[in-house]
This record gives sequence, structure tokens and C-alpha cells, in this order.
Amino acid sequence: MVRAAIEAAATADPRDVPVGAVVFDSAGRELARAANAREALGDPTAHAEILALRRAAAVHGEGWRLAGATLAVTLEPCTMCAGALVLARIGRVVFGAWEPKTGAVGSLWDVVRDRRLTHRPEVRGGVLEADCAALLDNFFRTHR
Repeated sequence: MVRAAIEAAATADPRDVPVGAVVFDSAGRELARAANAREALGDPTAHAEILALRRAAAVHGEGWRLAGATLAVTLEPCTMCAGALVLARIGRVVFGAWEPKTGAVGSLWDVVRDRRLTHRPEVRGGVLEADCAALLDNFFRTHR
């Protein structure tokens, strides 16, 4: 699943941080994929996770609720994306690289597992972590 997110990240505009996200239904079929597009769209909310969730909801056929679906992403989601995952009722989040500066799925915060929420997806981090971190390292080496 994270391998598909790595493939999605490769489609990002060269100005955008290469983060990719893919949503799979409960049977493992791909519903949607996206890469970060903040620079390309001039939209601060155009994170890969948000774009993939929007597309998945459009094709899922059951409205905005993505219960039972899995979101695979190359980088630990931020606070905005973690909130969107909860609101979309995603069943599971699988991600590659941890993000100690802005991560909201276990690193800096743990939004998705807050016991006060009515929905808490399963989380698995560090999947293909070295491969995902390499995408980011390569990007920032050439952009700084």
C-alpha cells in the first residue's frame, strides 16, 4: 500500500514536497490517489491526503464516509490531514516516514487516537520508512 503512495508521490509537481497518498476500499481495491499540489494549485489545503480523500469519496458511492477504507501515505499526516481522516471515518492509516516536526498521528500529536473522538482509525507507521524518507531527503537537498 505504501509502495502505491510512493508511486503517487512521484507524480507531484517538482515545486511541491513529494508526498503521495492512496485510498483503498475494504477489499483492497484502489479508490483514489494523489500527490501534494499546494504549489501547483496555489491551495494551502492541497495536501496529498486531502486530495485523495476527496477523490475517494467521489467514487466510493457511499458519500463522504470512508468506513473500512485504508489511507496509505508516504509521510505521517499533519494536524489538518489527521482531522480529515477522522472526519472521513477512515478505518486505517498506514504511513512511511515519521514527521517529528508536524506529525499528528503519533509524533508531535496523536490526533487520530484521541479518546475523546467518536472515531479512531487503526494506525501503522514506519512502513517502507527508508524509501519514503529518501524521497523527502532528495527533494530538500535540491530545494535548500
